[in-house]
Amino acid sequence: LSAGEVLKNLNKFYKRKEIQRLGAENGLDARLFHQAFISFRKYIMESSSVSADLHIILNDICCDAGKVCLLGHVDDLFPFFLRHAKQIFPMLDCMDDLRKISDLRLPPNWYPDARAIQRKIIFHAGPTNSGKTYHAIQRFLSAKSGIYCGPLKLLAHEIFQKSNDANVPCDLVTGEERVYANEDARQAPHIACTIEMCSTNTPYEVAVIDEIQMIRDPARGWAWTRALLGLCAEEIHICGEAAAIDLVTELMYTTGEEVEVRNYERLTPLAVLDYALESLDNLRPGDCIVCFSKNDIYSVSRQIEARGLECAVIYGSLPPGTKLEQAKKFNDPDDPCKILVATDAIGMGLNLCIKRIIFNSIVKPSVNEKGEKEIDSITTSQALQIAGRAGRYGSSFKQGEVTTMHRGDLMQLKEILSEPVRPVKAAGLHPTPEQIEMFAYHLPDATLSNLIDIFVSLSQVDGLYFVCNIDDFKFLADMIQHIPLNLRSRYVFCTAPLNRKEPFVCTTLLKFARQFSRNEPLTFDWLCRHTKWPLAAPKNIKELVHLEAVHDVFDLYLWLSYRFMDMFPDAVLVRDIQKKLDDIIQVGVCNITKLIRASQSTVAPGTAEVVSEDFPLSRTKRDTRVVPDRHGAKSTEALSIAVEVPGERRAKNLKAYRSGTRQEDLKSHGRGSLANRLLREGLLTQEMLRQLESEWQDQHRNGRYGFGSKRNDQNSSKEMGKKKK
Repeated sequence: LSAGEVLKNLNKFYKRKEIQRLGAENGLDARLFHQAFISFRKYIMESSSVSADLHIILNDICCDAGKVCLLGHVDDLFPFFLRHAKQIFPMLDCMDDLRKISDLRLPPNWYPDARAIQRKIIFHAGPTNSGKTYHAIQRFLSAKSGIYCGPLKLLAHEIFQKSNDANVPCDLVTGEERVYANEDARQAPHIACTIEMCSTNTPYEVAVIDEIQMIRDPARGWAWTRALLGLCAEEIHICGEAAAIDLVTELMYTTGEEVEVRNYERLTPLAVLDYALESLDNLRPGDCIVCFSKNDIYSVSRQIEARGLECAVIYGSLPPGTKLEQAKKFNDPDDPCKILVATDAIGMGLNLCIKRIIFNSIVKPSVNEKGEKEIDSITTSQALQIAGRAGRYGSSFKQGEVTTMHRGDLMQLKEILSEPVRPVKAAGLHPTPEQIEMFAYHLPDATLSNLIDIFVSLSQVDGLYFVCNIDDFKFLADMIQHIPLNLRSRYVFCTAPLNRKEPFVCTTLLKFARQFSRNEPLTFDWLCRHTKWPLAAPKNIKELVHLEAVHDVFDLYLWLSYRFMDMFPDAVLVRDIQKKLDDIIQVGVCNITKLIRASQSTVAPGTAEVVSEDFPLSRTKRDTRVVPDRHGAKSTEALSIAVEVPGERRAKNLKAYRSGTRQEDLKSHGRGSLANRLLREGLLTQEMLRQLESEWQDQHRNGRYGFGSKRNDQNSSKEMGKKKK
């Protein structure tokens, strides 16, 4: 056979629309079809021989090419192509079964217990501080039995306390904790839980689902969908933004249930001010400055305390106990702390007596669907959620106010707040462990990460649903793939709630999985050795961040202990030391400005060590006065602590910073953390350090960095000449 003729006909086969359609009918989407064809073409072109029947077909096609009456046609290659495709993609043999398993078009049918009863659905719709959740909770408390499902441990804990204070026995259930109202550990008729932990098998009189708009959340939306469709309660009370009404009504139409909507208005007025704060000198008691990064939190709190004012600090990675203590400190009228610096973590879960919300910036870092980091303006929903915390009903402030730090951001904030909230279009779904187990039965050699990929690629959803982001799940699946675990255990480890940007926590999960696979219990002593417990109070920001990571490790242990009790047996002891660690972190947060100053002194004079949300500690100039502009851009020379400066002065300060940087860097050269490390390791002596500093200063006096003499210039010119030649 002519190789050229064979190749030409193979390419003709690949381009045929009819062949592509047949491929799709047999489970080969465009990507798989292309990969299968490349492999099939390589097999034919590079094999020394092919099967007799395939050779005959190729011969007929090549010999009859261009003739009117064809004995062979390129379409005749399809059976051979499909046979080859099934060898490299085994799933094609069971594609019909896999498609049935991954058919997600009728989620209501997954919950037969809920479909067996006629539920009454009541939607409490309104903005923050409108009393919508209050009315739902009153019905929860008056019922014979009930379940509250919230997005945060703090919210579940608040309802747990409120219920028991009202003499309504209520248990607390979160991923890491079980607290019983009854001393004999009998289950109470009421439960307050985080939404992922709700039971869809237990019957209740009343269920409350809080913050229903989170059903669209790319990562956690599936939990709200599961609760909405699956809870077995006579009455379901839904609380959240009006933007979710249409979606909930459509979802309930598919279950044959009607939705009663109760609208609420804000209980106290909220005013957008006509002027920006512009300077921290203009702060007043009851002010809350909202930042969207830890760097800004550290910077702003440091500047506030430099003015002789006390401030409380709240951000997402703080333990719940520390957040509550900081909120209590800010709310206490007898405490001198009257200013709060916080991230958008205050948007839900904390009751705060705030008079005025001040947006330090209106741009927020986020991660898109491809996992790329982006900086974009906050959405209307986010802005309203945060701004609505001002002027809480029942507090000492009868009216809330909202503004920005910088004058240039104020007009854009007004535009954002005036826009209608985008309606919630779809509800999240996530593959269940049972579905993944059925996939594994058909594809026993596939990794868990591959099983998830195949599931998502084959899944079918209608317009009311979407498949949630599985990147975190796949990250953990790939991380522990080499560890021998059964599929169910592997699945549980991959659903562990951790931040994959925290290396210490990820490493700990890996060690947990490895020891679990060896059937060796993870004891309290082992955990203490791993975390180096007991730990001292933090001396700088880096140590505070590490303590927060250790707290997350304790959370991870407790989360696993409720799923593998025999392998993580010391939950009580771990909870005790976690409470002690919470107290240590509280001390650190109360002294946060001292930690920042200590961080500066440990790096070098004139520099500060600052923690970024996504990167390790980075060094930055102590007197830098550069902030992100309204589009989020930063100067490449100022990886800040970002010190707020009114817009018109930014350029002037940046110029002053650039002119002063070199001289101060030269003075501090040799005294930074690299020099200290070299001294400790014995690679550098004090005498050598003094000599290096002296030489550096001599070079600086000659007006150059590293080329301090004419001779050096000549040498460099000679080298350049050689390169040119």
